[in-house]
Amino acid sequence: MSTEVLAMTRAAGASAAEAEVSLGTGQNVSVRMGATETIEYNRDKGVSITVYFGQKRGHASSSDLSSQALQDTVNAACNIARYTASDDYCGLADPALMASDIPSLDLHHPWTLTVDEALELAQRTEAAALAVDTRINNSEGATVSTYEGMFVYANTHGFCAGYPSSRHSLSCSVIAEHEDSMQRDYWYSTARCAQDLQAAYHVGRVAGERTVRRLNPRRVKTAQVPVLFEAPLASGLISSLISAVSGGNLYRQSSFLLDSLGKTVASPLLTITEQPHLPRGLASAPFDNEGVATTARTLLDGGVLQGYVLSSYSARKLGMQTTGNAGGNHNLIVSHGDLDMTGLLAAMGTGLLVTELLGHGLNMVTGDYSRGAAGFWVENGVIAYPVEEITIAGNMRDMLLQIVAIGNDVLTQGSKQVGSILIERMTVAGD
Repeated sequence: MSTEVLAMTRAAGASAAEAEVSLGTGQNVSVRMGATETIEYNRDKGVSITVYFGQKRGHASSSDLSSQALQDTVNAACNIARYTASDDYCGLADPALMASDIPSLDLHHPWTLTVDEALELAQRTEAAALAVDTRINNSEGATVSTYEGMFVYANTHGFCAGYPSSRHSLSCSVIAEHEDSMQRDYWYSTARCAQDLQAAYHVGRVAGERTVRRLNPRRVKTAQVPVLFEAPLASGLISSLISAVSGGNLYRQSSFLLDSLGKTVASPLLTITEQPHLPRGLASAPFDNEGVATTARTLLDGGVLQGYVLSSYSARKLGMQTTGNAGGNHNLIVSHGDLDMTGLLAAMGTGLLVTELLGHGLNMVTGDYSRGAAGFWVENGVIAYPVEEITIAGNMRDMLLQIVAIGNDVLTQGSKQVGSILIERMTVAGD
């Protein structure tokens, strides 16, 4: 079908074109307080077409894959291109960079789960959470999701390739109440293969334990103290770093890490490698959204920035070459030390363990960082009590340089694999 679409673009006079055709099916089942809440099925299909008339670009998409709909979509893309201003930097990726060897990355593992089996799994997950403590008296539910799909990308360089993939998840969120305090928390597991998911009992148990420990929170006095970002939140710090060295922010001059290539931008404890070919990796891919071959590389080595995150367009704007990151990064592996959570708390001494962040408080241009937060106050290396209604603030440049420990509690829930991160000092604003 993709080659049929490209033939249509040539017939319409396009000098170059690319197309992606995708198909996917999924099932989502959720329960709440033991009863069936939702049963959803989705069956998606679509085509995305981009055409170029010289340096003019047009894009259109459709969920109708009939021949007439494909022709109409091509015509729409061509009409847009004809009335679009010329852009010297747009166009297909360099043909020499197209992936020629497509490795099998073991990304496709269908989960043939019946509705009854999914409901039973969700019920067991929720039951495990509710059983943690009698103060857990309500639930936002447990959900079991399955998905598998297939896509093919092709362009007029002659590149045409695709692969099937799957992604499954199990999640639970419950509510606890004690005296005047009501709290909620959650946990989830996601994987390419259902066998790699955490057990239903574990997901529910963790959700329940995380909820109960937040009861009866306090506020703390404003102070400058060490701050420990729990692993699920530490990935957000890495995301901020990656955004700052990504092409769009760099060529727009809207990054606090402009002109930082080859310079120290973080603690020597921080090394980040990109591993796009990890078997069953949640962000594994043999090629990016432009057909460019992905390769393993080091983004940050001992705090020194080794490379940017670029697509063909942003690379051209910067006078550089694409890094195979059109569409995003691939399996970022963050270095870590030997300390577990207990060890990190002991290393911190007195400070704040952050387990929830609110708002989007990063100024990408200046690096100024301010977020609402909740978590736990730590004294003498031991959790003293839960806290909420506080704000943590600093500057991302300083925060990255002040990383004093990275835990071995590495969590894989997306494109980044990272443990908890301890920052030497930040401002915690409370009473």
